[in-house]
Amino acid sequence: MPHTTPMPSAETAHRTVLLHEAVDQLITNPDGVYLDATFGRGGHSREILRRLSPAGRLIAIDRDPQAIEAAAQIHDARFVIKHAPFSEFARVLHEQGVAQADGLLFDLGVSSPQLDQPERGFSFRADGPLDMRMDNSSGQTVAEYLATASVDEIATVLRDYGDERAAVQIAKKIVARRDAGAPLARSGELAALVASAVKSREPGQDPATRTFQALRIHVNAELAQIETALSQVLDCLRPGGRLAVISFHSLEDALIKRFIHRHARAPAVDRRQPFVPGVSAEFQPQLKEVVRMRPSAAEISGNARSRSAMLRVAQRV
Repeated sequence: MPHTTPMPSAETAHRTVLLHEAVDQLITNPDGVYLDATFGRGGHSREILRRLSPAGRLIAIDRDPQAIEAAAQIHDARFVIKHAPFSEFARVLHEQGVAQADGLLFDLGVSSPQLDQPERGFSFRADGPLDMRMDNSSGQTVAEYLATASVDEIATVLRDYGDERAAVQIAKKIVARRDAGAPLARSGELAALVASAVKSREPGQDPATRTFQALRIHVNAELAQIETALSQVLDCLRPGGRLAVISFHSLEDALIKRFIHRHARAPAVDRRQPFVPGVSAEFQPQLKEVVRMRPSAAEISGNARSRSAMLRVAQRV
């Protein structure tokens, strides 16, 4: 039976960031088992399937029900997709009878289709319900969070996840509006409120950029999801297998970088301190750093959303 992996429809088409670079680095064994932990609209998955032999397997997961629907376009006996957050990838692999995979791919953050659908509430450029959930079938929306959170709680989220200098001013305006009987319900309302609170911003950046990023990260517990997923990598990756992670902002990348360095490099020794026998000798690396790369100038020119992307790849020792 032939394998068919059609291209996305015009409705769901988007440009997959670092498509060939990530898959080039990921696949070391065409007969192996691979995981696409963030299917999105399937750009990486389709390319992986093109590179695999008839004996290869690809297991994909996504927490977005619309991504699961999009995956129905792929009719390939080597492919299966499951509805789950990527933090549960180890469970999904084990349920598929896979103890260790040959490669794990994570493409973090919000996807272009999510940004481009006003009804999802991710974008400050188009008005829609103030939702921002990756899995819009469960969990708390941004509107629901802002309906009860205190000024201090909101300001902390905006500072910690968005590095927003006007965090307190924005939080006070959100709570004042709520207390006046008009809680935020639409993305356009939030964008307008932030614009009224932020007096200056970097050239070319919308005043609401940092606020929308921070609230999205919070309601989806994105950093906690990454940390949970990373804690499962070493057990789920066979020796010689590769971890490839694409991140889009510094908070994500810092977690990935620290994880790889912790398992690839011996702890630094302060040579001013008395020598402690065996500190370096006892360290056994579990990962080897392979490469880190950013999109080419040509990719950034053709897809502005790729400009902040970072790909890090490590190999299981």
